Amino acid sequence: MDLRQVFQTVIEKEASDLFLTVNTVPRFRVHGRIESFGDHVISVKEMHMIADSLLEDDEKRARFQENLGIDFIHVEPDIGRFRVNMFIQRGSPALVARHVRTEIRSFEQLNLPHQVLNKLCTECSGLVLLCGPAGSGKSTAIASMLEEINQRQQKHIVTIEDPIEFLFTHKKSIINQRELEVDVPSYPDALKHVTQQSPDIIYIGNIRDVDTMRAAITATELGAFVVSTFHTINAVQTLTRIVNFFPPYQHEEVYMQLSSLLKGVISLRLLPRKDGQGRIPAYETMVVTPTVARLIREGKVNEIQPFIDEGDLFGMQSFKKSLVGLVRAGLVNEDDARMRADSRDEFDLEIKGIRRIADI
Repeated sequence: MDLRQVFQTVIEKEASDLFLTVNTVPRFRVHGRIESFGDHVISVKEMHMIADSLLEDDEKRARFQENLGIDFIHVEPDIGRFRVNMFIQRGSPALVARHVRTEIRSFEQLNLPHQVLNKLCTECSGLVLLCGPAGSGKSTAIASMLEEINQRQQKHIVTIEDPIEFLFTHKKSIINQRELEVDVPSYPDALKHVTQQSPDIIYIGNIRDVDTMRAAITATELGAFVVSTFHTINAVQTLTRIVNFFPPYQHEEVYMQLSSLLKGVISLRLLPRKDGQGRIPAYETMVVTPTVARLIREGKVNEIQPFIDEGDLFGMQSFKKSLVGLVRAGLVNEDDARMRADSRDEFDLEIKGIRRIADI
């Protein structure tokens, strides 16, 4: 199998992901759906050869053998840049390679809520979180935010990533990008001394544990503007997940910190376009207004959703309104939108223009 040709096909088909595993043909994710490529079945021996060629050096091979899994960036010359996750399944290597676009697109090009994101980009301090399942466009959206700041503001931006995906060039801002296990051993280690590097903006690739969350809160309290991602589905679940990182006796303190530090939560879900030309995001936007801050401070996060539903004046929007808007604009199919709604019953009421009595 010509691996270079496979990577070239990823670009030509505008696939987001490539899947290689033994005893099957290569597969691609195109506009969210899995497609097969060719009729060549990958053998165990061939998969080992592919893995060995992509690992490239002894350091990567040692990390893979020790951890039985590795994330890294592979650059295929004259073709593209790919984020590779290599792992073991049934005793043999397998991998998923995601195409990382070299150009960083604007909010408008990505069909993101540009007014809210532009406003958040002007914040001097605080915490902003982008949420959604894997492959929902979180990293792409944050890259767009950082590039917006880079083009318009004189800042020092420090990114801590695993691995580095988008490459930035210094414009009005200076951007230092650090990669886990290459430039720094872990997120907490990177954040331990980051405030001594005089950052204005800190991007943390992903918050997965209490140590990283605690370090992110500390950096925010010291005056930095911190941006990160969570694998959660909406704002309410994100707040709950953050608090549950900590033991119960600290919950009240964490709610208090979030009420003063958090600026907004943007949640994303990608849907196939009705015209078949790629995917388009649906989004929920929660802006921390005084009322939302009070509810967070009091630990009443489950009471926030109605304020997101009715917070258009402050730039807020719920998923159901975003999904219904995409359907009414003719951009996505109603069935695809319904499948991605938090509540299919509420989606059906919203698309019919009916509001629950309890919401009035």
